[in-house]
Amino acid sequence: MTSLQGRVALITGGRRIGAVVAVELARLGADVALSYRNSLDEAETTAREVRALGREAIVLKADVRQPRDCEQLVAGTEAELGSVDILVNMASTYVHRPFGEISEAAWRDDIDANVSSAFYCSMAAVPAMRRRGRGHIVNFTDWLPASGRPAYTGYLPYYVAKAGVKALTEALALELAADEILVNAIAPGPIVPPADMPEDEQQEAASATPLGRWGGEIEVAKAVVLLVTTSFITGETIRVDGGRHVR
Repeated sequence: MTSLQGRVALITGGRRIGAVVAVELARLGADVALSYRNSLDEAETTAREVRALGREAIVLKADVRQPRDCEQLVAGTEAELGSVDILVNMASTYVHRPFGEISEAAWRDDIDANVSSAFYCSMAAVPAMRRRGRGHIVNFTDWLPASGRPAYTGYLPYYVAKAGVKALTEALALELAADEILVNAIAPGPIVPPADMPEDEQQEAASATPLGRWGGEIEVAKAVVLLVTTSFITGETIRVDGGRHVR
């Protein structure tokens, strides 16, 4: 079995899917730092699950839309856990905004939360990875922009931001290849239905997926494990979408 013993993973956005990712990395031996902005209780719960597996876990507050917070997040992780070997940029927002209601502030919020945050955290983490002589960065985009398909109205800033994450991943992979820092992205599709999604809409989404079901958080965690253990995949975006992009 692949081992992450002696490695430290920093995960931004440790709720729901992020919590499962954290636990799976801990199962493989990684110590884990979790950042949160508002969801302290959920982050603490995940940290307890990691510690129950015999791994170290810390929880740090940060607004990853702010470069300084990202720098402090990495510095805090290094101070408490000794290094940053893996960065998983999961922090994100998903807000429906009709085109006519997109203000400058709304545009900036989506861009900063979804793509600027990944850039700022990566910039902060790279020096730590260079000191270790290796590293893995995993960004999170979305299956629609990864497939070049806007598909739904009302998500223009989100779509642009997530398309930017794919571009960031590719360009950063090229920039950091000489440092043995591998940069990849995951593009989830129907993984977990929103808590407020009606049953009929959940079924509709499942029916539109060739595999006929929602994937569940563990499928994303499996993809993260692949991308933080590879030594020869970089600049890639993997769609974890049950085949939605081929229909």
